[in-house]
Amino acid sequence: MSSLWENSVNFKNKFNKLNENLDCDVCIVGGGIFGITCAYYLSMQGFKVIVLEKDFIGSKTTGNTTAKITSQHGLFYDYLINSFGLKQANDYLYINNKAILEIKNIIDSEKIDCDFEFQDSFVYTTSKEDLEAFYNEEKALKTLNFNSSLLSSCSLPFGVECALKFPNQAQFNPLKYLYSLCDIIIENGGKIFCDTCCFDFKMQDQFNFAYCMNGNFVKSKYLIIASHFPFKNFPGFYFSKMYQSTSYAIAFETNEPLFNGYYINNTPPLFSYRTALYNGKRIGIIVGSDNKTGKMVSYDNTYGILESEIFKFYKDAKILFRWNTEDCISLDKLPYVGYYSSLLKNVFVATGFKKWGMTLSNVSANIICDMILGKENDYLYLFDSTRLKPIKNFDEVKNMTVDTTFSLVIDKLKTSNFEVSEIPEDSGKVIDIDGKKVGVYKDINSKLYFVNPICTHLGCLLSWNEVDKSWDCPCHGSRFDYMGKNLYGPGFKDLDRF
Repeated sequence: MSSLWENSVNFKNKFNKLNENLDCDVCIVGGGIFGITCAYYLSMQGFKVIVLEKDFIGSKTTGNTTAKITSQHGLFYDYLINSFGLKQANDYLYINNKAILEIKNIIDSEKIDCDFEFQDSFVYTTSKEDLEAFYNEEKALKTLNFNSSLLSSCSLPFGVECALKFPNQAQFNPLKYLYSLCDIIIENGGKIFCDTCCFDFKMQDQFNFAYCMNGNFVKSKYLIIASHFPFKNFPGFYFSKMYQSTSYAIAFETNEPLFNGYYINNTPPLFSYRTALYNGKRIGIIVGSDNKTGKMVSYDNTYGILESEIFKFYKDAKILFRWNTEDCISLDKLPYVGYYSSLLKNVFVATGFKKWGMTLSNVSANIICDMILGKENDYLYLFDSTRLKPIKNFDEVKNMTVDTTFSLVIDKLKTSNFEVSEIPEDSGKVIDIDGKKVGVYKDINSKLYFVNPICTHLGCLLSWNEVDKSWDCPCHGSRFDYMGKNLYGPGFKDLDRF
């Protein structure tokens, strides 16, 4: 299953694999929107940049996002004021609004055709029980002097109790934007390599060496880790500060009128709506069914829920695309941006965008580029990746600790009563064979595929994802296909096959 955005660009074989050792000013590991934006800004400043991408450009979160360019990150500003303070909330709002204009400025100055359009953004609720949270959020935004408004109706095909409007937000096709930036980077002398997996980095003689699985390396003064979930555990310890969440999406066409603006509700089950252009026609996109990656899911409680919502309001709807993606969620709900570790002064990172990466990637790229240029950035303090502040989100800390403990220890000790013969076709299961945990997938012809179901990241026991036919890690979100090929990090090695 591929996304609407992936079907809109010709990405195959656009960039070659790294097949030699190279050196540069800045090496960027990861070809998503954050990494490519960094490469664009730095190449415009005359830096010699090299981008290393494990798959193809934009192949993970960027190519599967809803691509809302907005400063409305749910009901967030009341939380920011209460948790961090008025200045932090005001600065967060300001730089995300600034990012919208910066992206628009890049598009205009570089003449990029990526279906950019301004849209109003809404958070809505259909429950009276949520009204107090909306009143508190509106009060917080008025304190910040932002021109939001609380409405009792909107253009969705169903009634709402209220909707909080952010005017003049935006949306676009993220891969059209990304690939246009890639062309500019190449014109500026930069180099981009795909199908090139970086698995380690080390500093030697004041230079950073990024080592790739094929045996080659890139030597650079500065190194930016833009790999979604940081793959090197020490130093940094990002595995202890983040988890991954999977969201599902469907694009559909209908002859009935669609809504104006884009929307997301406030409480589970979450639904996010937007429109897009496809073959010259306005189509709808619905996203939701969020779950912590590695949780047991079925078609009915992922795509099935979304399809039910579509056909409830658009009887003639035709499904065009289905896809899903993962997002990194930090435990205090703010990204980690800055030095990878206080011990590594020329290695930088940005991660944990909490599903709002279109603006936050631009914010982060500006911060990292200022650090490399030796400029002071007034907003680094908001996202400082080396922060050691107490986590106030105790529920998510507890949930992550419990999931990790079970997958690392308890589930490994449990004995499976399943036999290979009991596994349905086109399904998988972890079973015990001669006292050893084995992941077994049975295809539609009853052919069997055996893998070691232990994540190559930190050793958690994987679970079978019935929807995507993949082995998923409940600890940190690594994913592998039924043959053991790695799909998502932070685990980068394939599973052993039996």
